[in-house]
Amino acid sequence: MNKQEVLKQASVIDIHAHVVLQETMGAAGEYGPFLGTNPDNTPFFQIGKNYRLNGVKYEGSPFMDADIRIDKMKASSIDYQVLSPNPLTYFHFIPAAEAIRFCQIHNDALSRLVERHGQYLGGFAALPMQDPQAASQELKRAVTELNLMGAAFGTDMPLRLHDPALDVVYETASELNVPIYIHPGPAGVDGPDGDPALRHFELDIVAGFTCQETIAVGSLVYGGVLDRHPELDICISHGGGAVAMTAYRMAQAARKRPWAAENIRENGKFEAMLKRLWVDTHIGHPDGIELLSATFGANHLVYGTNFAGWDMPENLDSNHIPSFLADNARQLLRRA
Repeated sequence: MNKQEVLKQASVIDIHAHVVLQETMGAAGEYGPFLGTNPDNTPFFQIGKNYRLNGVKYEGSPFMDADIRIDKMKASSIDYQVLSPNPLTYFHFIPAAEAIRFCQIHNDALSRLVERHGQYLGGFAALPMQDPQAASQELKRAVTELNLMGAAFGTDMPLRLHDPALDVVYETASELNVPIYIHPGPAGVDGPDGDPALRHFELDIVAGFTCQETIAVGSLVYGGVLDRHPELDICISHGGGAVAMTAYRMAQAARKRPWAAENIRENGKFEAMLKRLWVDTHIGHPDGIELLSATFGANHLVYGTNFAGWDMPENLDSNHIPSFLADNARQLLRRA
């Protein structure tokens, strides 16, 4: 059964699932990533010299073992997943040469993985976003040679998401007719430190991701990315951050603030642009589908779990997952 047929039959398609690949250990040179064990026998995952994630088991887990992942998917009634890079390994701020090498090794390994398990798994490519031309070339290679389904990258990089220098990446995605998935990474992993107030209680992840996703939506809409690329499909993680709760303020800014472009000042224009975006439903609120549908449109929602992550929903039950989410995923992935 080919991938097109697999996806047509899938009832539950999970768009929000990260992967860690053994082949990428040390692929970014001195920046890692590196797996190791602390003196107390707890595992660590290290990026460069300054960032270490302690206590998260990658080896022997769904993140690195496809058989364990697929068994857990079956137990959770998930038919198909699209794997994206671990956000700790975006490497958007390291020297371009190291980032390019890492992304090539990552995408080659991901391609082999999903080829072996094509009945259950697809993949989004990693891109070296600090070099837009190289990112465009790697996206083209990943889709045309490696059969990956699009690309995933972070919200924080040397260039803002609305910078015209990134148009070459957006143009390539449009020409290839593939989606882009945007998911935050913790500030300060390989780039500038984030807000020091977020250094406590992992607020950089718990609350910071929501802020980054909201800012990403503002950049894409206010910055004209969706206007410049009318065929581009971008999906934002975690329901688009806080946009569903702040859409009124964001729309008012589009209509009234002096920096707002003329083409978004008209009543309803900002709200219409939000419905150009896609979001995954991984927000954990019982009324999340209704809230996100009102903001982004029910036809632009896709199912997501952060599979095997700390905030993966407990006791997943496919009976409570609306069937239209899989139909939407097929549209986003160009497998309808």
